[in-house]
Amino acid sequence: MFDYSILIGGAAGQGSRKAGLLIAKLFNNFGYRVFIHEDYQSLIKGGHNFSQIRASDEEVFSYREKIDFLLALDKNTIEKHQKNLAENGVIIYNSDEISLEKGIGIPARKISKEEGGSLIMENTALIASFAKIVGIDWEIVENILRKEFQEKSEINLKIAKHAYEEAQNLIKIEKVHKESLPLLTGNEAIALGAVKAGLEIYFAYPMTPTSPILHYFAEHQKEFNLKVSQLENEIAVINIAIGAAYAGARTMVGTSGGGFALMAEGLSLAAQSETPIVIIEGQRMAPATGVPTYSAQSDLLFALNAGHGDFVRFVIAPGDADEAFYLSGKALNLAWKYQTPVILLLDKDLCESTFIFHPEIESKVEIEEPLLWDGKEDYKRYKITENGISPLAFPGKKDIVVKTTSYEHDEVGITIEEDENAIEKMQEKRLRKFKEMEKEVEKTEGAVKIYGNKESKEAIVAWGSTKGPAKEAVEKLGIKMIQPIFLEPFPEKEIKKSLEGVEKLIFVETNVLGQMEKLFNTYGITGQGRILKYNGRPFTAEEIIEKLT
Repeated sequence: MFDYSILIGGAAGQGSRKAGLLIAKLFNNFGYRVFIHEDYQSLIKGGHNFSQIRASDEEVFSYREKIDFLLALDKNTIEKHQKNLAENGVIIYNSDEISLEKGIGIPARKISKEEGGSLIMENTALIASFAKIVGIDWEIVENILRKEFQEKSEINLKIAKHAYEEAQNLIKIEKVHKESLPLLTGNEAIALGAVKAGLEIYFAYPMTPTSPILHYFAEHQKEFNLKVSQLENEIAVINIAIGAAYAGARTMVGTSGGGFALMAEGLSLAAQSETPIVIIEGQRMAPATGVPTYSAQSDLLFALNAGHGDFVRFVIAPGDADEAFYLSGKALNLAWKYQTPVILLLDKDLCESTFIFHPEIESKVEIEEPLLWDGKEDYKRYKITENGISPLAFPGKKDIVVKTTSYEHDEVGITIEEDENAIEKMQEKRLRKFKEMEKEVEKTEGAVKIYGNKESKEAIVAWGSTKGPAKEAVEKLGIKMIQPIFLEPFPEKEIKKSLEGVEKLIFVETNVLGQMEKLFNTYGITGQGRILKYNGRPFTAEEIIEKLT
């Protein structure tokens, strides 16, 4: 098995993230399956940022603790990560910035300056040197740099060529006989899945870790035939999105926990007015501002219970780019089918990590039409039906009035404060939708996923981005892993079926309270232990294995 771990780090502004992506693409070109974990502070300049790339001939969805190649743009990177260097690990460093007795020094600043480049282009010199050291042909390096830098490619290519020629080849990585696959961040996968399902408008106020969705959509809005708008705050975001959906546009919004808190009243409005809305909630370390550029899974109970009053919603938690793409499209279709809010619950590590993507997933997402008014009788926006779903019509259609409201209402949309019987009927109407939503989850393939040894009497529960390291751990230990994806409505029957024969159940989460365990407890499912991590960093497979053994 070929399995390489590469870390490149430096201060904010030195381009370690771009460099990490380029290194991943070099390995991807060789048919490796890659994963990139991003670690950065909430600083524009200074501090310490790094990308940790894993390249394997098998699929991987988490980084590895030990580092085979440590690429340092500054001294801080060596000081922080040298302790994790593998026994035969190699340090490749910017010798214009760092003095080191061991390792391979590259005069990155000197090379960049000689070729007329800027300081940030020192990362190009380090990448090209690394490529030569591990035996990647120059033609491959040139092709990737030309595609990535485009209008700035010539100056970067001069720097890269200079550095490549000065470096020496030490090893030759083997090409694995697999096709290259696309690389997507979780955020990009969310965006593309929604577009495939007919997204028309995206609203957001920038907030880590979902801001890249806003940037990605803004960059590609003409290509996607999409309207994109950044508003003044999250209260404006949720309310304008509800208005757009009322007018008939498929709409999605993105935020994190703090922004979602501001959206809570609007969430209740969407539920009462039965307006379709998809909310992307990218969890990060909290409470309050917390550690804003680091990851956690601590908004689960909040997402399940946000908003005032009794109302129904979907809460869905993908665990990798394939699931993010598929479930983003699924969420949009479900919101319109059931005319109810759908919350896609992500976390920073899922949002901003880079995964391989299997293109065949695209064929599983298409636009599903909602129940529309047939025009045969007077229009009632909230017509009471057997399954609780009322036909949709939109303002502007001839000879009808589409009345919606935040008040409890009759079938037409008129306030009914004094009519106790009518209030009960409308509450029961919406509850009947939940029964249909439960059936939807029961028939959805992959609402709960099982990995590892399905016959094992020992199992772990992992969700969101923790899926990656947990899956690797159970496959090495020969035990079972259960990944719940639909969290509301909760797939109780499928979960309990997956637990048949299990005598020891452990919950693995990146929060301090064991929130998924609490959800399971609600349905009478108890475990025998928990493995929790709450320092903002994701699990590695090694950590989970150590805790389980």
